Amino acid sequence: MPLPLAPPPLTSASAGTTRPWRLALELALGGIALLGLLALLGLPASQAGGASLPWVAALASVTYLGMAALLWRGLRQGAWARTSLGPANRVTLARGVLVALLAGTLAAPALLAAQAAWLFVLALVALALDGVDGWVARRTGSASALGARFDMELDAFFILVLCLALLLLGRAGPWVLAIGAMRYAFVAASWRWAWLAGELPESLRRKAVCVWQVAALMLALLPATPGALAVWLAATALAGLTFSFAVDVRWLYRHR
Repeated sequence: MPLPLAPPPLTSASAGTTRPWRLALELALGGIALLGLLALLGLPASQAGGASLPWVAALASVTYLGMAALLWRGLRQGAWARTSLGPANRVTLARGVLVALLAGTLAAPALLAAQAAWLFVLALVALALDGVDGWVARRTGSASALGARFDMELDAFFILVLCLALLLLGRAGPWVLAIGAMRYAFVAASWRWAWLAGELPESLRRKAVCVWQVAALMLALLPATPGALAVWLAATALAGLTFSFAVDVRWLYRHR
C-alpha cells in the first residue's frame, strides 16, 4: 500500500519558528508512564530481588531515553520535520515503554524469574500493540517511512530482550542469542555488501515469522513451560527466522 501524501515541507522561515514542545511533551509522558510501571513493579519486588530494583529502573530508563532520542532525531530531521508523534507512533511508543521496562528486568534475573507471570502479561500487551499501530496508521492516514522503521527496530529489540531473558534464566543456551542478533548481523553485513540494504517487498511470511518468534520466546519464558518444550519453542523461532532471512537474502541478491 503506498504511503499517504506527506505534509508540505517546512520552508526556511517556518522551520525556524517551529516549536517542537508538543513532541517533547509526548516523549516526556512516555517516560512518566515508564516510571509509573516501575513503581508498580516495586510493589511485589520486595518479595524477590527488590534490592536490585534501582538497577532495573536505571537500565529501563537508559533504554527509554535512547529510544526517545533516536525518535526525536528522526522526527526533527530534514525538510519533513514534525512537531508531534502522530497517532500511530504514539501507539508504537506505548509499546516501546513496555519493552524498555522488560529490558530493565534483565538487570535482575531473580526478579525476572519471580515475577515471570506479571512480566508475561506486559509482553503480551506489547505483542498485541504491534498489530494496533499499523491499523491506526491506516485508519488515520498517519503512515510514514519513519514510523515503519520505528516499528521494525522496536520488534528487533523486543526479540533480543526476550532472547537475553531466556539465557539469563537458563531456559536456553547461548545459541538463542542468534535469534536476537540476526537482524543486527544483517544490517552490519549490508555495510559490506550494499545490495543487502535494498528495499524488500511487503511479505506476509515475514510478519508471520516475527509474530511467531515473539510468541514462541514468550511461551518459553513461562515457568510452567517444561524445559524441553522451551528449548523446542526457541529452536522453532530460530529455524523460522533463518529460513525467512535466507529467502530475503536470495531475493535481494537476484534483484541487486
